[in-house]
Amino acid sequence: MTDQALREGAARLAALWLGCAAAAASHAAAQSTQPAAAGAEAPAPAAAGAEAPAPAAPPAPQPTQPTPEDEQALAQALAADQAAAAESSPGPGSGTSARAQAGGNPASFNPDLSFIADFALAYFSEDENLQTGGHDPQHTGFNLQQLELSVGSAVDPYFRFDANIVFAQFGVEIEEAYATTLDLPAQLQLRAGQFLTRFGRLNPTHPHAWDFVDQPFALGRVFGGEGNRGLGVELSWLTPLPWYVELVASATDAAGEATARSFFGAEDLGIEGLDDLEYLGAIKQFFPLSDDWSLATGLSSAFGPNATGRDNHSEVYGADVYLKWRPITYQSYQQVALHGEWFYRRRQVPEQVLQDGSGFAALAWRFAIRWAVAGRYEYGSSAVDTGFDSAPDYLDPEWTERRQRVAANTTFFPTEFSRLRLQGSVDLPGWKDDPIWAAFLAFELVTGAHGAHAF
Repeated sequence: MTDQALREGAARLAALWLGCAAAAASHAAAQSTQPAAAGAEAPAPAAAGAEAPAPAAPPAPQPTQPTPEDEQALAQALAADQAAAAESSPGPGSGTSARAQAGGNPASFNPDLSFIADFALAYFSEDENLQTGGHDPQHTGFNLQQLELSVGSAVDPYFRFDANIVFAQFGVEIEEAYATTLDLPAQLQLRAGQFLTRFGRLNPTHPHAWDFVDQPFALGRVFGGEGNRGLGVELSWLTPLPWYVELVASATDAAGEATARSFFGAEDLGIEGLDDLEYLGAIKQFFPLSDDWSLATGLSSAFGPNATGRDNHSEVYGADVYLKWRPITYQSYQQVALHGEWFYRRRQVPEQVLQDGSGFAALAWRFAIRWAVAGRYEYGSSAVDTGFDSAPDYLDPEWTERRQRVAANTTFFPTEFSRLRLQGSVDLPGWKDDPIWAAFLAFELVTGAHGAHAF
């Protein structure tokens, strides 16, 4: 029923009942002023000094029964309101009808939109700076890291849709676009579409959720500059254990130089069977240690074919930990977070098996409402064969020694919708004679209805 129909119906009902009330009042007034009937005995005057009798109370008004005309007017008003509601209501197949049945105003199902812009002024001491992230500053000078359009909305009572579209200076890419179920039984949830896989903690996140301007080189080395993602399906289950335990499994395409580097990567050999997909399994746990301390841990694994041969496969195993202190027992803006991840990779290649390890540890401290500092250490070993002898890596042939990198930054938050970061780093690749120095001045803006990030 539309607002206009409701107003018209209410006006008709009010006029009808006011008319009935007025008729009742008029009838009561007429009864109270009517003279005594002929032949009725008048009351005798009171004797001198006697108390005058109390005046008789007027008779109570009798309820007036609606006339046939009143009943007909009421029926016509109700019929008109019902007809207006039927005309304004969508049919059974309408998406608006389904959304209204979900318990909300159809207008509230307009998608939430937000734009996130990341810019950086960068300096590198070497032209070959070894940055592995697709959104990292890539050269000395001004860099547009990304302009991300984030879209999200509930579609109906059963599905939610989310998408992240990234604009660069010379192109546009669909980073993520997927549907998530909202009403599966037994604490199950399904995602389908293109999405960042939930390997570790950092991989499923976007640059505006990072504490640093660039991503750790371990992530780009193992999965690619955009992190591990692909078209596929994911099933997760929140177990009924006394603490938070979630199990995740997904199957995605194994191709993409920037998204599946350890698998088919840029040399897509095509899908001939189920063995040509990338499979992921993960377990996520969360422990509220106290009111002020919390701990999240995860174990992840990914399996899939690589480009060195149809029967050759790659395996990646990961562990992540996130320890956070944020006092809520007393008023404070401080928070401290320790984040670490480790990747172990094993790849079948012709006549041998390659192994390597990479990881990072980062500590971030927000010591005031607008200020934070952070530091990060990264490590990556060279590839070795099964006998732990150095072996050439077909993906990174120059990576013959260990690599280390240290970075530190200071962040200023004008508000929660913008931040300014100054970051410096020194990279020490063992196969180069000189270190690589880098400095970034990064600026980020967020506008629109962007939701809160996960813990």
